[in-house]
Amino acid sequence: MSEQQSALFPTYARFPITLVKGEGSRLWDDQGKEYLDFASGLAVTNLGHVPKRVKEKLVEQLGELWHVSNLFHIPNQEKLARLLTANSCADAVFFCNSGAEANEAAIKLARRYNAKVLGKPRYEIITFHTSFHGRTLATLTATGQDKVKDGFHPLPEGFVYAPYNDADALKSFVTDKTCAIMLELVQGEGGVNPAEEPFVREVVRLCREHDLLLIVDEIQTGMGRTGKLFAYEHYGIEPDIFTLAKGLASGFPIGAMLGKAKLREAFSAGSHGSTFGGTPIATAAGIATVETMLEEKLPQRAAEMGDYFFAKLNEKLAGNPLVKQIRGRGLLIGIECTVPAAELIPAIHAAGLLVTGAGAQVIRLLPNLLVTREEADRGIDILRDVLAQKAAATVK
Repeated sequence: MSEQQSALFPTYARFPITLVKGEGSRLWDDQGKEYLDFASGLAVTNLGHVPKRVKEKLVEQLGELWHVSNLFHIPNQEKLARLLTANSCADAVFFCNSGAEANEAAIKLARRYNAKVLGKPRYEIITFHTSFHGRTLATLTATGQDKVKDGFHPLPEGFVYAPYNDADALKSFVTDKTCAIMLELVQGEGGVNPAEEPFVREVVRLCREHDLLLIVDEIQTGMGRTGKLFAYEHYGIEPDIFTLAKGLASGFPIGAMLGKAKLREAFSAGSHGSTFGGTPIATAAGIATVETMLEEKLPQRAAEMGDYFFAKLNEKLAGNPLVKQIRGRGLLIGIECTVPAAELIPAIHAAGLLVTGAGAQVIRLLPNLLVTREEADRGIDILRDVLAQKAAATVK
């Protein structure tokens, strides 16, 4: 359907594919064509499409209760919050509906903690070049990419952008206005850029020295994606605040902001809220998702399959002049190319493999955490063949 015919705003540059059915690592379009899915709805369907346990939990909940106001107690919320805090460094959870909302909550909490608890007039948050934190006015302003800000000025005050992975430069960005440092430990949308150990250590040191809050955006990296339940575990650190969404409920909309106990006082009754945050249905899906991940040790499996992917990708793509670097963590993988990714992705889709871009020249692979070696081999062979054909055409 053309944009002129559609009743939707044209906010997405959609691929010419209409997906209608999914199961595990497979998707089918409205023409009956089958695809191997290495996109996972942008790191959302971490258990694959229509996972049985989550489906059963949702069906059960649909027969009991759909929605009540957060002015009443919701048992599923408490259960999911306790699952998350018992398996993380956090003590308290706020539920919302998306990653942008979770990051909004983190920004608000950081400011309010400084104003109401510490009594300090600090409000600026340091974020990083090529970061991505959301599409609301505050979170797009926090994002270190100009393209998402085009046409939305004037933007809210309170964000300062430092070079990513530059430990030496970071100190100069801290002022008497700084209240927090916010970062992704693997920049997803920015090009699948992992944070380096010395850089993370300097972030933590500065937060301790200046009594700043450390906020880790785990919207894409959380829920087993990088080979740990949460990416911060790779670095042996404990953020004051971290945020979740995408993979938390297997495709059902949910977001969560998690924080240390000292922050409870700043988010007192009436200070923040969400009509649909943490509904019985959303949290039912979240409970089934998290229980599955823990019981089946899926973060560990993602680490093992990530090693397999990296080994096979380096083997099968070796020598291809279009491939510059393969990087990432676990099953968050980026293939940096020497040409724009947009020139390659349509051909990969046509060959039956769904992938996405990340930055201008990176092909991003996000297979689900239950992906098999057979599926990995099939997808990597498709990539090898398509990129070989494209490279040969380029040489001609």
